[in-house]
Amino acid sequence: MVADLYIAWGTLAVWLALLGLYGIRVATRGHARSERVSSVGGTALMGREIMDATYWAIAPVVRGLAAIGATPNSLTWSALVTGAGAGIALGFGWFGLATLLATVSTIGDILDGQVARLTKTGSNRGELLDAAVDRYTEFFFLAGVVFAVRESGWQLAIVMSAVLASFMVSYASAKAEALQVTPPRGLMRRHERSTYLIVGAGATAMAGGALHAQWPDLPVVAPELLAALAVGVIGNYAAVSRLVRIGRALR
Repeated sequence: MVADLYIAWGTLAVWLALLGLYGIRVATRGHARSERVSSVGGTALMGREIMDATYWAIAPVVRGLAAIGATPNSLTWSALVTGAGAGIALGFGWFGLATLLATVSTIGDILDGQVARLTKTGSNRGELLDAAVDRYTEFFFLAGVVFAVRESGWQLAIVMSAVLASFMVSYASAKAEALQVTPPRGLMRRHERSTYLIVGAGATAMAGGALHAQWPDLPVVAPELLAALAVGVIGNYAAVSRLVRIGRALR
């Protein structure tokens, strides 16, 4: 699927261009620090520099959307639509298209919060919608991968471990907030899971076929499976660790 390959390479080219521009910004004016990134913090899986670069790159888009009257909720709904599209694309083996759509969905998830802060239109209902859409878009993505590997038991097990990790990490944080305990920071938070899984999809589109041709025993979706394995192993460990720390805080 040549078109799918081009989409994957085009998405990568855009990100490399943005990172290059941010590198120029750092060299000339220093790092662009985001208040949102400072509150979230970086981890060993994703340093704050890449997060600061992303927020810096979308800042003009945030101002433009606010200027034309785009609402945070409309951006949240758009993230849901493109996230669902990514899942469908994965199910049909279009990993490059899925990379693009999932990237757009993830950026939309960032934009809704940034527009809400800029226009001071945030609300509890908006946060509820955003949290629900986050869960649905993550499910759509992983469900698409599940459908793509449905004929292999061991591949399906890897992806299902990522599904479990995704929901248990989120559940641990939500439960901590419900019990009025400060959610402990840990690994494989949503933005990290999204990044790993999207990179896995892009790598599958760009190199999966070549790797399979070189090593026939290696499935075409090996890069995505590797990303799902990382999410599953690290994420489930992080979820259990969070629950243990929350339990200790309650005692």
